[in-house]
Amino acid sequence: MTNDIRRLWLTGLLALPLAACNQTASGPVPAPGASMTPSSFRAPEGTGCRGEIARYRAVMSNDLAMGHVNQSVYNQVDRELGPAEAACAAGRDAEAQRLVHAAKARHGYY
Repeated sequence: MTNDIRRLWLTGLLALPLAACNQTASGPVPAPGASMTPSSFRAPEGTGCRGEIARYRAVMSNDLAMGHVNQSVYNQVDRELGPAEAACAAGRDAEAQRLVHAAKARHGYY
């Protein structure tokens, strides 16, 4: 390599880390008009399986309203939560929470 080519190559190599500094630390900026969760959204409180089911239902309802999931996915999650609610009502908290966690994992909510 000639000295000029080496110099250009090294200059380009040194400029790469500086180019990365132009990124913002705040994360991705939503597109104008993008559906976002309203600031008034509050997850339901509660402990055990009842609280876990209520929070997942609230998130799914919000995601449906925002257009993040379609009605068929929402309906599928609703059906999957039925056995969890039955287990919870019967006092089988661990089983109910396991069913909720499995539904979340299937739909990418982990």
